[in-house]
Amino acid sequence: MKRLSDIGTIRDILSRHGFTFSKALGQNFLVNPSVCPRMAEASGASAGVGVLEIGPGIGVLTNELCQLADKVVAVELDKRLLPVLDETLAEYDNVKIIRADVLELDLNRLIAEEFPGLRVVVCANLPYYITSPVIMKLLEDRLPVQAITVMVQKEAAQRICAPVGSRESGAVTVSVNYYAEPHLLFGVSAGSFMPAPKVDSAVIRLEVLPQPPVQCSEAAFFRVVKAAFLQRRKVIANSLSAGLGLDKAAVADLLTRAGVPQNARAEQLTLDDFASIANQLTGGQHE
Repeated sequence: MKRLSDIGTIRDILSRHGFTFSKALGQNFLVNPSVCPRMAEASGASAGVGVLEIGPGIGVLTNELCQLADKVVAVELDKRLLPVLDETLAEYDNVKIIRADVLELDLNRLIAEEFPGLRVVVCANLPYYITSPVIMKLLEDRLPVQAITVMVQKEAAQRICAPVGSRESGAVTVSVNYYAEPHLLFGVSAGSFMPAPKVDSAVIRLEVLPQPPVQCSEAAFFRVVKAAFLQRRKVIANSLSAGLGLDKAAVADLLTRAGVPQNARAEQLTLDDFASIANQLTGGQHE
């Protein structure tokens, strides 16, 4: 649909369908006409590619994806948007809308059923309140996707894309880097949305890795990461003692064997450091 990023057109469509924005669902629809084409292209949508979109809203980004990809499957939680999407996407025969909560879906099954023979990417304008849960589900489910391109709150984008071992890094930084290589693509001002949020956004792209960059027990790795950042202002020895339920002598021995300074802080550790601690915790067992 033409002029779908025009505020007047959007207001007319929403008014005709009796739609009102839900704060609880974090609904902010893109109205900047330059953003969605850039985002769709950056996602890798093209011939031979299927796109999984999360939260299509009124279909502004969906329109762009449909023009590039062989097929688009969009998962929308708000049933009130289904008739809106029927109208805004009426000209496309390569799109399917699924009304569901993405956090409760079996995405591996969905991809297998909807995209046979296609390379698959994910593209989404994510509500701020579910950014981390959705990103981690997409990664933890080990989906057969090449990349995940999402718009998130600017602060979250900077944290996710910060170098592991830098002051800006956090548990989500380390977790994402275990599964993917993150890239910060471009910023999006608050004025690009209707209604305008109070903060700016940014588009990031996660290049999904074929296998983790470190070898260790995955369960132990994430136990260590969670414990390390639980009290990030404390030195790693104290954080791990509290988070893992180990006495300080045991943690001191653990860190010595892992080659990690006891007075280091969580944000200073590399992926290899976390993996080394995990390996010492499990005696080198990777399962």
